[in-house]
Amino acid sequence: MTYQQEKINPYHTGEKTGQVELMFDNIAPTYDRLNHRLSWDIDRRWRRKAISLLKPYRPETVLDIATGTGDFAILAARMLTPVSLVATDISEGMMSIGRDKVEHEGLSSIISFVKEDCQQLSFSDNTFDAVTAAFGIRNFANLDQGLKEMYRVLKPGGHLCIAELTTPPNFPMRQLFWLYSHAILPVYGQLVSHDRSAYSYLTRTIEAFPQGEAMTGILQKAGFREAIFKRLTFGICTLYFATK
Repeated sequence: MTYQQEKINPYHTGEKTGQVELMFDNIAPTYDRLNHRLSWDIDRRWRRKAISLLKPYRPETVLDIATGTGDFAILAARMLTPVSLVATDISEGMMSIGRDKVEHEGLSSIISFVKEDCQQLSFSDNTFDAVTAAFGIRNFANLDQGLKEMYRVLKPGGHLCIAELTTPPNFPMRQLFWLYSHAILPVYGQLVSHDRSAYSYLTRTIEAFPQGEAMTGILQKAGFREAIFKRLTFGICTLYFATK
């Protein structure tokens, strides 16, 4: 059993991937509104900072893993102007909302949605110039396998860019974040989405996920080189950037 499965899986019965898929299908209609409100819209700034790391490399083919409702994919298409961007997720409910947003933005010729298990991607080796993931890899049932697949589908010299929620390392933000994530986030999540467990799950995955130097070490183990990280907003979000 991997570190990820031991530490993060909050389900003691059933198979994690199916459970996570069902959970995100259930909260899909309120997902965007909750994300923006719970982060005071700072999540939009985090996405822009992540995508700006890729701009100097001008990737023409991009794969967005755990795309959710497509916010990161849409912004990447606007900022990077790739030839094609494939957005993948295990939740059809989330991607259905994403498809509507992409059509509304007039980006259907660039962005396509495909249901994929991140641990067994259907794409050929060395397919994409860049692989991205925003606020989703902490849900992987097997982090090591998911990263190996992301490495496999990247072209040599291609880049991986990850944005993930993390626990602030220093006082007093660490304590304030604990209070917010344990007391406020689940209650507000229940009021809006009627699913308290989903936002309690969010808290557990953030706390259990490997962060900072630990995560860059895992990236290097998966084969990536030049793995670096940058903390944003006192460490509430961390960007990871690596090269194949």
